[in-house]
Amino acid sequence: MTYTTTQSVSEADTKLPGDKGDKKVKAIPDGMNSVTPYLTCDDAVAAIEFYKQAFGATETGRFAGQDGKIMNAALQIFGSSVMVMDEMAGAQSPKSLKGSPVTIHLYVEDVDAVVARAVNAGAKLIWPVGDQFWGDRYGQIEDPSGHHWSIATHQRDPSPQEMQVAIRSMKQH
Repeated sequence: MTYTTTQSVSEADTKLPGDKGDKKVKAIPDGMNSVTPYLTCDDAVAAIEFYKQAFGATETGRFAGQDGKIMNAALQIFGSSVMVMDEMAGAQSPKSLKGSPVTIHLYVEDVDAVVARAVNAGAKLIWPVGDQFWGDRYGQIEDPSGHHWSIATHQRDPSPQEMQVAIRSMKQH
């Protein structure tokens, strides 16, 4: 197995807990979130390239097995952590499962530009970008690996009463 990262690892960083001179290990590592999507893809290398093109992702680390398959790649997408791996025994991609019940929600500064960039990079448009009653400008895509992404820019904070009126209006149409 090989590991590449943009950060250097010192000898002190490789000590196990309990070793003399051990420094405090953070429960949540730097650059990670408490909740981090871990995406299984039929071709992790292609998925990583898509995320770089579509979302400006930066790759911060990668473990590859001897067969070259990605066991773990760490990405940063708009300041959030996302991990990616190749499909393998016990971990199937949305393509193998014929879909996914999970949607990853992504807030961005300019939803129109990000959705257009994702579609240009190979995503399928599921829900065209539009203004929504809950205050977001919002759309959905399916990435080439089969993962669904809802992408939004928050524009306003409607009151609960305004949202109820909007919901009742939707049911009447």
